[in-house]
Amino acid sequence: MPEVALAAACVGSCRMSMTDLLSVEDIKKAVGAFAAADSFDHKKFFQMVGLKKKSPDEVKKVFHILDKDKSGFIEEDELGSILKGFSADARDLSAQETKTLLAAGDKDGDGKIGVDEFSTLVAES
Repeated sequence: MPEVALAAACVGSCRMSMTDLLSVEDIKKAVGAFAAADSFDHKKFFQMVGLKKKSPDEVKKVFHILDKDKSGFIEEDELGSILKGFSADARDLSAQETKTLLAAGDKDGDGKIGVDEFSTLVAES
């Protein structure tokens, strides 16, 4: 349960940002590549943003940044704004893009993506 300890340690005090883990240039390129509505492809995005090359621990840190409400899961509403987790001025995903991403990542069918599911989603990209 190391990810639980990490989540607990970060509540209210963890100020890590995406640019601590990923390059600003890679983020700009990846977000820009999917600026058009209904163009989001999580596999290509994770590769372009540099997430695919990161260590399992770094991928988990990205998960905790994207888990805005610190519930230990990325729920559907958080998935819809996943691009904004990488760049504040990015667009929201469409309802269809969000559902596609959720279906790809939600391995246990509980309607949300946990840290292990997120790690698997990135690894499979």
